[in-house]
Amino acid sequence: MATFIDGLFRQPKDSVPMTIIDCDQHLYESRTMWRDHIEPAHRDAALEIVDDQLGYAWLTWQGRRLHLADVQVPRATERLGAHRMRQREGKPADYSYDEALPPDYWVPAARLGALDRMGLDEAVLFPNFGLLWERLLSVDPPAMLANMAAWNRWCASVAADGRGRLHPVAHLNLCDIRWVDEQLRMLSAAGVQMAMIAPSPVNGRPLSHADLDPVWSAFVEHGIAPTFHVADPPRAFADGWYTDEREEFVSPFDSIMLSVPPALALTDLVINGVFARHPALRVGVVELGATWVPHYLMMLDGGWEFTRRLNGRPPVELEAMPSDYIRRHVRVAAFSYEDPSRLAAQAGELFMACSDYPHAEGTDQPLADYAAGQLSVEAAPALFRDNVSFLLGARARAAAGPAEAADSGWLAAQHS
Repeated sequence: MATFIDGLFRQPKDSVPMTIIDCDQHLYESRTMWRDHIEPAHRDAALEIVDDQLGYAWLTWQGRRLHLADVQVPRATERLGAHRMRQREGKPADYSYDEALPPDYWVPAARLGALDRMGLDEAVLFPNFGLLWERLLSVDPPAMLANMAAWNRWCASVAADGRGRLHPVAHLNLCDIRWVDEQLRMLSAAGVQMAMIAPSPVNGRPLSHADLDPVWSAFVEHGIAPTFHVADPPRAFADGWYTDEREEFVSPFDSIMLSVPPALALTDLVINGVFARHPALRVGVVELGATWVPHYLMMLDGGWEFTRRLNGRPPVELEAMPSDYIRRHVRVAAFSYEDPSRLAAQAGELFMACSDYPHAEGTDQPLADYAAGQLSVEAAPALFRDNVSFLLGARARAAAGPAEAADSGWLAAQHS
């Protein structure tokens, strides 16, 4: 097997090795990251990680325990469950959080070494604990935004330490348009090129609402791609569907229906004309599954055409079919087990390679995993480089080469 994998990724002697970019990794926040980077006026509202008397580390906010702060290990989901069962049973923690946390989980310089071990050139870095608290802190919007801004300030230092190889992802909520613009301005100056947002209505309004048009313009102006990622945003479903939440880290309901929130959000952006009004807007969909995309594109076109005829007009006149806007503006992460080559044959070259490192459902050997599905780096440049480069923007596209930049529709639109 090793010989087969080595052969797939071996470069010809006279060729330049292709840059390989992982579109989905995570960087742990330190115990005091929020307090260290939050505005002084909001220091009392900073999140932090605190141990209890049994040795379990907790993500806490103003003394309230939000979630266990696990040290995850790739391909070891059961380990998380066992740790949580020990806590429920009142047994002492089976490991020390600080001793179990490898440096590459939270130190940018050490993550560069991990990329080398995995055979990767670059990686997009989403928050770790930042995936767990947005909805919980939404009861206090100033505190929520202040903690997001703390992560965003740290992103600026991660981007600098990453030497062009680490691409930290900002965390934004669109409830305050002026705040969003200020954050985007700071992030763009620091070289941050992607920002995680919720695929959810904002202040009760759809993402396509006219009041949010300045937000989409700001994303384009500052060269930052809004990205949907699995997290804890406002729910797409009524609270009545959820039971026994206090016993669950991740709701089975949310896991099973993972694709519904991004599908809703993308449909709104397409059929209500956001992509048509903002031709340079780029949107990522990461760790929200990919197998749903071909069927979704069929339903998107079919439903739009049917209702256009039935109602006598569409919500907004479009110059192309709705699925064309998805192909132009959106890129989707696809795990190796989702057979991304088959998905690309059905839906187009929309998909990006990912590891989800170092999460338990992720992997620390992504190239071998894709190779097991007969996917080589050389045969799939869109999967391993071009599509995530598209999200990362002009700087990454220019670094990838003039031929790739020339066929980028959004780049042409930016300079038109």
